Amino acid sequence: MKFIQGLILAVIGLFLASPSPAAPPERIVSLAPSVTEILYDLGMESRIVGVTEYCDEPPRARTKPRIGGYDSPSLEAIVAVHPDLVIMTKEKNPGHIRERLNKLGIRTYVFGARRLSELPSAVRDLGRALDVAETAERRAGAIEKGVAQFAQTSKNRAAKRTGKTRVLFVIHPEPLVVAGPGTLIDEAFGLLGLRNVAGRSSVQYPKFSIEEVIRLDPDVIFIGTGYMTSGSAQGMLKKLSMLDAVKKGRVYPVSESLYRVGPRVVAGMEELAGHVYSR
Repeated sequence: MKFIQGLILAVIGLFLASPSPAAPPERIVSLAPSVTEILYDLGMESRIVGVTEYCDEPPRARTKPRIGGYDSPSLEAIVAVHPDLVIMTKEKNPGHIRERLNKLGIRTYVFGARRLSELPSAVRDLGRALDVAETAERRAGAIEKGVAQFAQTSKNRAAKRTGKTRVLFVIHPEPLVVAGPGTLIDEAFGLLGLRNVAGRSSVQYPKFSIEEVIRLDPDVIFIGTGYMTSGSAQGMLKKLSMLDAVKKGRVYPVSESLYRVGPRVVAGMEELAGHVYSR
């Protein structure tokens, strides 16, 4: 009898000692521009109390308190806004930042998506953590549907052509930096049935020479809208004037929608497909 009573007391003790589920966070700090965009897309604007200096989309995010860069945020600035959750990414934020925040008793969450294929499930996971699972399911489903539709349509279009359209995405014209393998842009190219001429580079964002671009001779060149009209971009295109892509006007300005693994990826794919398959 004493044994049974002791066992019951032990079980009750364990139950009482078990931590209760964490309440949904009401004060969130985002340490990555992609996370900030996703939070706004999930309707979390009122809960966001701090963002990085690079969080510029949507435009309203620019009014939020700044806590520094994503690779070197100010812990003092983070503590000052009294967050109950800090969201970071594996790719952008150093691991020691999470360790220091945890030591300060600040809860952290790591958003895991690095690729387009990982985005829907990561959005769903984040939605559950923020207690907005239904909204996250709708948004993740919309991304999946949009990507699948563009991939299928582009596959059909590409099948009617002789060979894949060879493309180059210029991230920065001087020094000349392009989107290589493992980037979101490269993944979008593949889904759209396009061949990234920088896809065999050894790094994600390789530096190219003008001679290398001439040798690769892309059919289409994309340039981020922020640089398209700049002197550096115009100088680069002048040096590439012998390429058919330049001669025939197949140089297109595109937004930064595919720079981040976030809710604008479908719009980014639509933009690329519109330029390539409308000609």
